[in-house]
Amino acid sequence: MTKKRIILDCDPGHDDALAIMLAHGSDELDLLAVTTVSGNQSLQKVTHNARVIATVIGMTDVPIAAGADHPLVWAPRFAADIHGESGLGGPVLVEPTVPLDGRHAVDLIIETIMDSAPGEITVIGTGPATNLALALRREPAIAHRAQSVVLMGGAHTRGNVTPAAEFNVYADPHAAAVVLQAPWDVTLIGLDLTHQAGATAEVRSRIAAIGTGPSRFTSELLTFFAAAYENVQGMLDPPVHDPCAVAYVIDPGVMTTQPAHVVVELTGEHTTGMTVTDFSERSGPRDVTVGMVLDRPRFWDLMTSALVAIGDHP
Repeated sequence: MTKKRIILDCDPGHDDALAIMLAHGSDELDLLAVTTVSGNQSLQKVTHNARVIATVIGMTDVPIAAGADHPLVWAPRFAADIHGESGLGGPVLVEPTVPLDGRHAVDLIIETIMDSAPGEITVIGTGPATNLALALRREPAIAHRAQSVVLMGGAHTRGNVTPAAEFNVYADPHAAAVVLQAPWDVTLIGLDLTHQAGATAEVRSRIAAIGTGPSRFTSELLTFFAAAYENVQGMLDPPVHDPCAVAYVIDPGVMTTQPAHVVVELTGEHTTGMTVTDFSERSGPRDVTVGMVLDRPRFWDLMTSALVAIGDHP
């Protein structure tokens, strides 16, 4: 079986942690690189968190590279209210033993894509799109060389930071606009889909029952995440946004999709960061695939199977 070769660009983050675990634990994927970007917390913190996660799950053969420490245009915006001051509130974080790659994330993204055969690499972005936008600006050919890019971001009904904007896009809307306008195949997995991926009490019990070090770590993450979401968003079952993007690459049948024309609002007084989504062709070609309905049992089967496959790494 030929595995799908991926780059995971992320800002760990509780749900990014699950995305890394799913990518590492899936026998459908070949995770070539993890790159980090300022988002849920500062670049220093999210990069440290990526190394912590890699240590916890025994992921020692995947380069981890730090990228952009601020958005293209405006000051960084963090999500400490959801993810805590460390970015991974809940468990006691181990001292990471997995090293940091010396390359800049943008260089690693470009090198990995350009050194691979055309159509071989899928880029999954689960944080602000700053690294991807910078990579496109430095080497536009990656948009023709990569197979596709799958982004967790946006929404077509309502936001979670403002009434109109989702966090990843709002954190760097100018970068998101660059990535959406590039001539590559884009899938956008937004809040309307990811809010269907709630980590219910039943799901959390199922993960705890696996009984390994990584599953205990995940349980502690989800306990914190659930309390934060109830306090800040009023949601009892915290939605694990980011692994939905990874799940789609593993198994496109895990969700239904619909083509749409999507643009990022950059100048609205109340709507900056909104992903304006047109499912007709009134405003432009339907050139973005948008996630619509999640097969929840299928998704959680993928997630729990990956945790089982990772095994025990105390």
